[in-house]
Amino acid sequence: MTPAKINELFARFSKANPEPKTELDYVNAYTLLVAVVLSAQATDKGVNKATPALFKKVKTPQAMLKLGEAGLKEYIKTIGLFNSKAKNIIAMSQALVDAFGGKVPDTFDALVSLPGVGRKSANVLLNAYFKQPTIAVDRHVLRVANRLGLAKSSSPDEVEKQLAQIVPAQWALHAHHWLVLHGRYVCTARAPHCPACLVRDLCPFKGKTKSPRL
Repeated sequence: MTPAKINELFARFSKANPEPKTELDYVNAYTLLVAVVLSAQATDKGVNKATPALFKKVKTPQAMLKLGEAGLKEYIKTIGLFNSKAKNIIAMSQALVDAFGGKVPDTFDALVSLPGVGRKSANVLLNAYFKQPTIAVDRHVLRVANRLGLAKSSSPDEVEKQLAQIVPAQWALHAHHWLVLHGRYVCTARAPHCPACLVRDLCPFKGKTKSPRL
């Protein structure tokens, strides 16, 4: 895709949704980090069903450590892989207290040093909370970037690198959110809603659907 088409693509996304937001519910940086960790291999909707009660009780890593792993599991047991996620969140909370005084750091290297926090999770937190122009590549971004011709790789890390190189600076802050939402609601894995796609004329994807899905 040419630079002009890339700019046009993101300009259309911006016009349709000028200020995209994460769909995860949270109250502060720490609760967002917990929600992001919980969302791995789970849906935002499923996480949001489990966290309101948890976040009424727990808003800091210190409070999470007081709750404990067994207590945390009771709140998140409806979420996939909750046993390992509970273990990671407790370890992450301890690391935040020990290394960062209980505050969530705002740098990539510091975030990925925390147990259970990978590259995607760190980028989501930096983008959604600290408003840094990072690109978090989940399954939606991976699919959409390849279909649109913005990237060409099955590796999330490589797609992140390719997107960082071609997304115009003026669109960098929201690029990841636009691609996530486009993949979640329009450019779905099966039977994408191509007739409703606002960038269909720019898209080279050969598997376009020709008629609205009924």
